[in-house]
Amino acid sequence: MKIELNNLTTGYRTKHGQHVVSEHITATLQAGELTCLLGPNGAGKSTLLRTLAAFQPPLDGQMALDGRDLQTFTPQQLAKRIGVVLTERPDIRGMSVREMVAMGRSPYTGFWGGLKTDDEEAVDSAVDQVGIRDLERRQVDTLSDGERQKVMIAKALAQQTPVIFLDEPTAFLDYPSKVEMLLLLRRLAREMQKTVFLSTHDIELALQTADRLWLLGRATTELLIGTPRELADNGALPRFFAGPGISFEADVMRFTVDV
Repeated sequence: MKIELNNLTTGYRTKHGQHVVSEHITATLQAGELTCLLGPNGAGKSTLLRTLAAFQPPLDGQMALDGRDLQTFTPQQLAKRIGVVLTERPDIRGMSVREMVAMGRSPYTGFWGGLKTDDEEAVDSAVDQVGIRDLERRQVDTLSDGERQKVMIAKALAQQTPVIFLDEPTAFLDYPSKVEMLLLLRRLAREMQKTVFLSTHDIELALQTADRLWLLGRATTELLIGTPRELADNGALPRFFAGPGISFEADVMRFTVDV
């Protein structure tokens, strides 16, 4: 499923008018690709993600999902097309991992609806795809950060949406868990032909795992898009992230600290 943005402006409406965060964004997200959104704090990464997920309306421009205006979908229709995994740690007690994953079926069953055979099969498939079968009877509030993040991704998979948005999915994780998480998301994008779009501050990992990068700058109109190699070769990566004491080695796609 393809998402197309045409001259999109993101931001917030206030009683004094509107506050623009990013503007004139024209871009496409493709199925089968892991796309990572990078940029400094305050550049508007979370605002862009929230706008794409229809959590807040755009200030201007169009967003289309397979050619249809995103704003014409009902919330239930969107819930069957877009899964969202946020950074916030869920404060949930008295719920098992399997019950949490099964919450992903609510667009089909209703919040209090019982699970039918196909719903149970979707939950089983999501649990196995993420590799958390050994956790499914555990209580969510007893999990580590990495385990909890896997559960939330499994919940999004049980939702069976062709699009998954994730806001800082590697936040709070140790390095091996960060690597495991991004490799998992890349595998899901490629093997299941999902459109996976995430924001992250883990530049080095994004360079090694992403099919495509979006570099969002502090200027409201600054968005550069390309493969990691393209953005390394055209000088975009060092321009965005190198600085005093930091160098970028384009041949090995690595930032180094000058000591």
